[in-house]
Amino acid sequence: MATREYDLIVIGAGPVGENVADRAKQGGLTVVVVESELVGGECSYWACMPSKTLLRSGAALRAARDVDGARQAVSGSVDVAAALRRRDAIVHEWNDTADVDWLHKTGIDLVRGHGRLTGDREVTVASADGSEAITLMARHAVVVSTGSAAMLPDIPGLKDAAPWTSRDATGVRNVPPSLAILGGGVVGSEMATLYASFGCAVTLIARSGLLGSMEPFAGEAVVAALREAGAEVRTGIEVEAVSREADGDVVLTLSDGSQVRAAEVLVATGRVPRTGDLGLESIGLEPGSWLDVDDTLRVRGVDWLYAVGDVNHRALLTHQGKYQARAAGDVIAARALGKDVRDGPWGAHVATADHSAIPQVAFTHPEVASVGHTEASAKAAGIGIRVIDYDLSWVSGATTHADDYRGQARAILDEDRRVLVGATFVGPDIAELLHSATIAVVGEVPIDRLWHAVPAYPTVSEVWLRWLEEIGR
Repeated sequence: MATREYDLIVIGAGPVGENVADRAKQGGLTVVVVESELVGGECSYWACMPSKTLLRSGAALRAARDVDGARQAVSGSVDVAAALRRRDAIVHEWNDTADVDWLHKTGIDLVRGHGRLTGDREVTVASADGSEAITLMARHAVVVSTGSAAMLPDIPGLKDAAPWTSRDATGVRNVPPSLAILGGGVVGSEMATLYASFGCAVTLIARSGLLGSMEPFAGEAVVAALREAGAEVRTGIEVEAVSREADGDVVLTLSDGSQVRAAEVLVATGRVPRTGDLGLESIGLEPGSWLDVDDTLRVRGVDWLYAVGDVNHRALLTHQGKYQARAAGDVIAARALGKDVRDGPWGAHVATADHSAIPQVAFTHPEVASVGHTEASAKAAGIGIRVIDYDLSWVSGATTHADDYRGQARAILDEDRRVLVGATFVGPDIAELLHSATIAVVGEVPIDRLWHAVPAYPTVSEVWLRWLEEIGR
């Protein structure tokens, strides 16, 4: 069995693993990444990029129909075949050559195969066909960035019904005539929006409301829009049994005794860490568990092991994983070279934004974008807050954007410190508003200073001025 030695071994070559490897390489370390599927990972081929690409067709069509003078030029519905072709181009037909070329250009080695921890700073990589194995030894650190996978709830008959996961939904070749979706989180809500735009008969089933981690009005707006689009949304109900019938349809029996029949069923009820076959037992950790890390992303109790991205369960978002990756790559290089981990480009090499300043967007109709606290989470944290709500349709920029603009924005003010600790926007094309709020929350910009950040007229960003007027000086 061949053995190779590097300063750093990264298991998982998604965008998170790539960023860890790049930062460590820039810091002067030798780095190898191990990947069992495609270099570029879940986000590039099965999640963020294909899903948002597919959603864009319906969003662009709605935007045109929302404006007099444009709607007259629009006929027909989304061209599903064309939308799928565009998706195929974005994911490069599921070919990772460009990402592999980037690794080589950057000076990062790649080993393809399934990597498992087999000892102290040791990773054994088995080839796909099991014909050979390579042992990799790390002088300084091993990073686990294997991500997460769709969770399959324990519902009688569900596994035997061959349910879709998000990978099936974003990689679809033939859109089914009907689709039942289990789960009202971001994935379930986005896929309901997508498949409704494709003309599919959608039934979304959720135990509670939609987008439960966000402000209640966000989920309510998405429910209303889905129903307007012809989807059936059933909340406050559970699936008790699933069966695949002889005619190929799936039948779901619900807790109220009713049934839902669909051509396919998509499970979007949560995620589990991809650590079940990682060899965690060889270093005293539990296989299949989330990996608990400190703010330098080092796994607690193992001084050479780091976990970055979904696998540490801090924030299951690609951009937050990449943020963690930059911190982890820098801190690993600093520790390897005997430097002070507090001496970094932004101060200490730590990932602290994951605690209370996480930006996220649901590319539903309408879009939902939020950062930091909701009203409920701020109260639970014991913060003395004031909630400032504003109807976005009252902003001049919204009037020019669409004939019947519907949207809402909420700011959460820490009254003691006079800084924003949260913001939520709901409406068409509001994702691009989010970063200004993220800067205000992360930077703890005083309200008195925000008065001097003048929003351009007429834009939807004028909501900042309206918030400030509500807050007062």
